[in-house]
This record gives sequence, structure tokens and C-alpha cells, in this order.
Amino acid sequence: MLPRVVVHNAVSVDGRIDWFTPDVGQFYGLASRWKEDATLAGSDTIYNPEESTTEEEDESLEPPVVEADDTRPLLVVSDSRGRVRNWLQLRRAGYWRDMVALCARKTPQAYLEYLSARHVNFIIVGEERVDFREALEGLHTRYGVELVRVDSGGTLNGILFRAGLVNEVSLLIHPSLVGGTSSRSMYRAPDLITPGGVIDLKLTYCEQLENDIVWLRYEVTE
Repeated sequence: MLPRVVVHNAVSVDGRIDWFTPDVGQFYGLASRWKEDATLAGSDTIYNPEESTTEEEDESLEPPVVEADDTRPLLVVSDSRGRVRNWLQLRRAGYWRDMVALCARKTPQAYLEYLSARHVNFIIVGEERVDFREALEGLHTRYGVELVRVDSGGTLNGILFRAGLVNEVSLLIHPSLVGGTSSRSMYRAPDLITPGGVIDLKLTYCEQLENDIVWLRYEVTE
């Protein structure tokens, strides 16, 4: 059984996720309505070079205490290349009850040992890259995850969309036009060669918010 997957993004009118300034408070205030069991992010979103190089190696690495009634979501990070090294800072942020790394069979063994030493759970799914269908199944089976909110950029969104794993799309449309020829949109994937890959959506909700921002929610109909 697969969890329900919601992609929630702030975008410009032309679908870009860069240059304009999103209303972060509003974005996460609305995101909290889902009460997700897991927040899924890509390593590009989570990776912080400065925190990764300043982590205290002699810091206490005692396992975290996770209360049975803790309703905070899991933080799930796709990191087949073993880039994220700021897990302790993420844990101290206090937004999540625990951490899970999604790794592949080609993920360096040294990185898996690094995760184990910091009591970061990991799931190995896929050969060279993370198999997200298998990962979602594992999150449901191992942790009882029933709803995942994707908090990431266009690359991870694109992988999930093309794999047919997204159930709902939520967009905060900001009154800005960015333009450009790069692909910094909320949905990055190789160009289609046939119309068969177009994803059809059904509008389920529309609301005008403050500052001329429009909130649109769509159900994936495929």
C-alpha cells in the first residue's frame, strides 16, 4: 500500500520557483493543515554546506527519545549520494520527531555507517538511485506513514510525477512573472516525446489569499 502524496509548492504565475519572494509563513501555515506523517525532501533542498562542515564531531551521539504520542512528522530525505551531513542540526530544529534517509545500494558504505553512528534511520531502495515507489511502500510498512507532503524543488517533484506517485498538487500562485529559459519550475523532467505523459488534474479548491496570492488544489485524475 502506498501513502497519499501531496506536492505543495509556492510558484510564480509562470510556474517558476526562483527569484520571487514567497510568503514563507503563509506557505507553512497552510502546509500544516495536512498533518502529514512524513515530510519528503530531496538532498538538494536539505543539503547545507556550511552546517555540514561545522558539525561537532565530538557532540553527544545518544539516540533521540521518540515519544509514542509525538505527532510531529518524520523528515525523510532522499540522499543516494550521501551528501547530507547536517542531521544533528536538522534534529535540533525540532520540527520532526525523527529522521529517515533514503539510500540506494550504490550509496557509499561509509555514509551508511555515518548515519548509523548518529542514529539516523535509513532505507535502502533502488540500485544507483532511490526507487521512490519502493521507498513509499517501506515508509508505510515500517513507520505507518499514510500521508506524505513533498517539500522540495522541481527535480524531486518531477521524479514523483513521472512515476505516477503524486495524488494531490497544491500551489500558492504568487503575483509575479519571472521568465527565463532555464527549467527552474516546480516540475522538472525530460521533455515528453508523446502527449501520453501529460498528467491530467481536477481542480478541488480555489481561494484568494492576502497579497493577491491564489491557493489552488488539484487531484491527480490518472
